[in-house]
Amino acid sequence: MMQTQAVRGYLIDLQQRIVDAMQAADGKTFETDAWVRAPGERLQGDGRTRLVEHPEDDGGLLERGGCNFSHVQGPQLPPSATQHRPELAGAPFEAMGVSLVFHPRNPRVPTVHMNVRMFAALPAGREPVVWFGGGMDLTPYYGEEEDARHFHRVCRDALAPFGDGLYPRFKAWCDEYFFLKHRNEPRGIGGIFFDDFAELGFERSFAMLRAVGDAFLPAYLPIVERRRHLPYGERERDFQAYRRGRYVEFNLVFDRGTLFGLQSGGRTESILMSMPPVVKWRYDWHPDPGTPEARLYSDFLRPRDWAEGSAA
Repeated sequence: MMQTQAVRGYLIDLQQRIVDAMQAADGKTFETDAWVRAPGERLQGDGRTRLVEHPEDDGGLLERGGCNFSHVQGPQLPPSATQHRPELAGAPFEAMGVSLVFHPRNPRVPTVHMNVRMFAALPAGREPVVWFGGGMDLTPYYGEEEDARHFHRVCRDALAPFGDGLYPRFKAWCDEYFFLKHRNEPRGIGGIFFDDFAELGFERSFAMLRAVGDAFLPAYLPIVERRRHLPYGERERDFQAYRRGRYVEFNLVFDRGTLFGLQSGGRTESILMSMPPVVKWRYDWHPDPGTPEARLYSDFLRPRDWAEGSAA
């Protein structure tokens, strides 16, 4: 498919641009792990994992950060990919994407996730069925209204050329998707999320995907620069580790990308690079009223119209 090559070229370039910018911010070179699936394996394809870790507090920005590119082909779509397309169950497929998670050491800097991807189902005797998915979301430990408004406004502006209705639709989808049902709480302050998207036709849908991918650095880096040098202590690090537990719970229980990778026989190390390096769980813990930790729950972990700067 000629379409595949255009998407692949964009994704490889996007990964490199993001890694270059984050290396400059972090001060440490990302490791590169290029891989190719061997003949006879369940999935065929290739990819490149880019990862940085700072096991000690040496002044680096990221405690762990990963930005992956993968391009795989398989004989049968897994259940997570046909959840909303049952007519394609069992069809061969091709999938590619860039996925990243950055876990900063400083609890004042939010964790961030971004993913852009393309799927092509190849049912026998029929035309390929191509769709796009992705988005980005922000998970602060100590909420800042300025940061939340900035992140959402960049997302809104990236989608504006493709229709006024996309941002509110994708924001609501993100709020619904990144929600821990067993905790009855959001994972963070959201952003945008979309899946099974092809309604603009291939060219415009692909252009929208590029707009989302290109918006990541303008959405996140200004927040990093505002917060990365703020002081913190053991209290803040302890709360960060506790809240990271929610991140792990979501990824392992609900995240469709994680489930797709594991169900389809993907590369486990690359799939699970999104996990934070230091995490804590406590039994039935609640923050003390009036504390900055309590404010995260009362003011940020609820749906809000952040782009307009007012409560929903």
